[in-house]
Amino acid sequence: MNGSKDFYQILGVKENATEQEIKKAYRKLAREHHPDATAGDKKSEERFKEISEAYDTLSDSTKRREYDDERAFARPGGMGGPGGPGGFQFRDFGGGRGGTFRAQDLGNLGDIFDLFGGMGGGAAQGARPRRGADLGSQVNISFDDAMQGVSLPLVLSGRATCPTCGGSGAKPGTLPKTCPTCGGRGTVSQNQGPFAFSRPCPQCQGKGTVVEEPCPTCHGSGVVNRTRKVTVKIPPGVSDGETIRYPGKGEAGPPGGKQGDLLLTVNVQPHKFFKRRNADILLDLPLTYPEAVLGTQVQVPTLDGKVTLKIPPGTADGKKFRLKGRGARRLNKKGNGDMLVTAHIVVPPKASGKEKELLEKLRDLQKQDPRKIFED
Repeated sequence: MNGSKDFYQILGVKENATEQEIKKAYRKLAREHHPDATAGDKKSEERFKEISEAYDTLSDSTKRREYDDERAFARPGGMGGPGGPGGFQFRDFGGGRGGTFRAQDLGNLGDIFDLFGGMGGGAAQGARPRRGADLGSQVNISFDDAMQGVSLPLVLSGRATCPTCGGSGAKPGTLPKTCPTCGGRGTVSQNQGPFAFSRPCPQCQGKGTVVEEPCPTCHGSGVVNRTRKVTVKIPPGVSDGETIRYPGKGEAGPPGGKQGDLLLTVNVQPHKFFKRRNADILLDLPLTYPEAVLGTQVQVPTLDGKVTLKIPPGTADGKKFRLKGRGARRLNKKGNGDMLVTAHIVVPPKASGKEKELLEKLRDLQKQDPRKIFED
């Protein structure tokens, strides 16, 4: 979490933006700056990483709340801004409620105390190793693959675990040593008046260990920039434009830090006759005039093969038939949607001689005038 970056500004949305507004802004910017569309443009690559990092935080309700808290903390009057440590006020814990402090706000104090490693002279908490950055990517798949699910190989570029040292940062045959400055805690204490605050250890940068003999490949960082292949599984029922998170498939973090996530945006190609509305599959079914008038049985394609559909006599153009459970898989829910089949009566552009003769006889036999409704 990086409260110093304005993720709202990066995505170009307001602080009270809805999830849909954030998703829409991310998709637009991701398409503009994706490495596949801006090959070799370093500025666009950095911009794409910023956009992915911002979306990763703001699209997750928990991360977004923590990020908003950090921003509020750093503003003037917050504990991290002017009038902060040594002069903070408890109204800051009440979300700006006019200085009201309630019992349920006590849960927020733990988060604030953790930032400083404890208050009132308490023992310092160990610093958490930094997590690797998230990676964003896109993939194009067919409509059928989206409905059935598919496994795909991807080639990703970015920071990956060093193959020489395995991510430790130490020369093969050696191990990182406990940091002599912080004793392995990753933090050092700093007294300010009646409080004792902690900050990341300046020698080990919060890791708790130091590398005396750095790895010759990564020079002690534990990570290198390289391309790597990963295989991802696209779940059945994924929608066009949906972003799927794959934990631990993003960039590698520093030694001791977890790997970031992969955020994969799926672009689904249109089908030649199926359309989709949420979990329902839509199909236009052409019928001849005799079939609509007399009724019939027709073979209808579905995602799982053809099924027989009974067309009752007198079927009007636009009549809908519902095939239960023949739609797309509902993600994170049980079951499938339905297939909605809409009948459309096809009028031939030109009738043959025999067809014309029969149609003229049918016209003469027609007893009902469909335009009688226009008469007074």
